Amino acid sequence: MSAQALRAFMSIGEVLALLQGEFPDVTVSKIRFLEGEGLIEPQRSPSGYRKFTYNDVERLRYILRAQRDQYLPLRVIKDQLDEQAARPHALSDGAPPVRLSREEFIEAAGIDEETLAEMESFGLVAAVARRYDGEALEIARSVGALSRFGLRARHLRAVRAAVEREAGLIEQAVAPLLRRKAPGAIAEADETAREISGLLQEVHNALLRGSVRGVLGR
Repeated sequence: MSAQALRAFMSIGEVLALLQGEFPDVTVSKIRFLEGEGLIEPQRSPSGYRKFTYNDVERLRYILRAQRDQYLPLRVIKDQLDEQAARPHALSDGAPPVRLSREEFIEAAGIDEETLAEMESFGLVAAVARRYDGEALEIARSVGALSRFGLRARHLRAVRAAVEREAGLIEQAVAPLLRRKAPGAIAEADETAREISGLLQEVHNALLRGSVRGVLGR
């Protein structure tokens, strides 16, 4: 199982940070309102915290764009999402898949050709059949944002290496499930991988916060 296939869970604050570049007016209250209206359904941790996946973020982008660009009411947007979810190749949560050409990708990510080439050279993003998917777009946007602080793709090699090591841990954990070849084994392995991925992300975030406090002398 590749690292790219594993989607870490995000907190509502992290989701907000990803969205505010394109939607400056979006707030935590807005996201919670959309959840209350049934347009998104983030998972919950045992303690009740919302756990968002990348697909949840893309679903939110779809909703917010439809409101902003097409002035559609939420009822109509929800009907569109439900219709997409019923299609054979739609994503399980109803969000349309992202497949961008190189030119579209650069524009959507808000980066330049040089930045994209650098990200590709360090293995942060890659095109599949000359198209970039939503996860690549999320990475590119984040790398573009980090550049404001003097951090470039070359500085993220350690992050990439850490992700690959974590993916190896998850692969080791789900390998017995995949070897069973029983009905539902793949779905169980996928659910297990997502749960472990989310827990690893929580550990990572906590360790990073502690390290940052040390850097700041707190």
